[in-house]
Amino acid sequence: MGQLNSEQILIALCSLVILSYVFSIIGRYFRVPSVLLLLFVGILFRFIADQYSVELNFSPKLVETLGEVGIIMIVLEAGLDLRLGRDKVKLIRNSFFSAFVIMALSTMAVASILYFSLNEPMHQSIVYAIPLSVMSSSIVLPSLHPLTEQKKEFLVYEASFSDILGILAFNYFIAENTLTWTSAATLGISLVLSILLSLALSFVLFIILAKTKMDIKFFLIFALLVLIYSGGRMLQLPSLLIILVFGLLINNWDKVLVDKLQRYFPNGEVDKIRHLLHSITAESSFLIRTFFFVLFGFSISLSFLGEESVIILGSIIVVVLFLVRLLYLKFFVHTNVFPESYFIPRGLVTIVLFYKIPEHLKLRSFNDGLLFFVIVATGVIMTLAMIFYKKKPEQIVEEEQFAERNQEV
Repeated sequence: MGQLNSEQILIALCSLVILSYVFSIIGRYFRVPSVLLLLFVGILFRFIADQYSVELNFSPKLVETLGEVGIIMIVLEAGLDLRLGRDKVKLIRNSFFSAFVIMALSTMAVASILYFSLNEPMHQSIVYAIPLSVMSSSIVLPSLHPLTEQKKEFLVYEASFSDILGILAFNYFIAENTLTWTSAATLGISLVLSILLSLALSFVLFIILAKTKMDIKFFLIFALLVLIYSGGRMLQLPSLLIILVFGLLINNWDKVLVDKLQRYFPNGEVDKIRHLLHSITAESSFLIRTFFFVLFGFSISLSFLGEESVIILGSIIVVVLFLVRLLYLKFFVHTNVFPESYFIPRGLVTIVLFYKIPEHLKLRSFNDGLLFFVIVATGVIMTLAMIFYKKKPEQIVEEEQFAERNQEV
């Protein structure tokens, strides 16, 4: 049985980063999300490792931890992308209700499918349905540049809201005494408390970032954000709100109408901080996505492809997810449904939430191949929609960080 030495591991890691960069360039022209290609690379590595009897064991905790860090980076990046203002009220309202209603209807529909097809309790079915109903911002956000500004803004807000609402709903349903007045009141109190803490801690983080004289700033803030996120999770608080509010505060500092704060932190200084954070966050998200999806692909067994039940049940779930989104956008948002209605990818958040399902809530008859099937199928559907979406080739950019580099040049 073969073993890799340290040099081979370093070569493999660096090769993955270079390959991910190449995939991003390929996605620029063919509109294929790079994370899907990375997923298939992980599967290919698993096949090669099995063929040559190379033993590579990755703890699920490693994949889960990478996913957690990825979520923090994605939410921070989303906050740094979102602009607030009176002219955005309708857009924010529509995208919030789109994320909320589509996720709620999808959760009820998928939970019903699991309940009747697997003969499992409804509560456990809901716990499994929530991750499958969350739109993946890790796939959506890097794939928006071929779209018009209006479509792009709507999907940025919607994907960000979908992530946060999905995580809040999941944490609520895995807690004890769900669906009681006490649990609902506790959720409401924790939300209010989190918002207040978000504002206070965001200002503290902002002061540290703006007034620290050392050149090394970002990873200090990143460590504090991870610490706040982890501490909030331990206290059962929706700590992602803190990350989002921090990003929103940086990106909308000109909306803070407090003279003392504006004099102490002028807009020019804040713009430099925002640009630094945006650049490093994009680079870090790129790196984390690379290793996360390769490791997840490596952990997948393709034996489910021969199981008819997985294909049938997965196809039904994907069709339901698509129909719910299509009907809501068509009849309630009254928007052009192409290609927005095809943006149903499931990815990083879905995978991380599945890892976090408590042992006593797991479905005994649930096949993990179903998760992989839904992720791949929904990603392929979005890819096909983007391929048929017409726009000038030179305007097509897949990864956000490449777009920023081009603008600077």
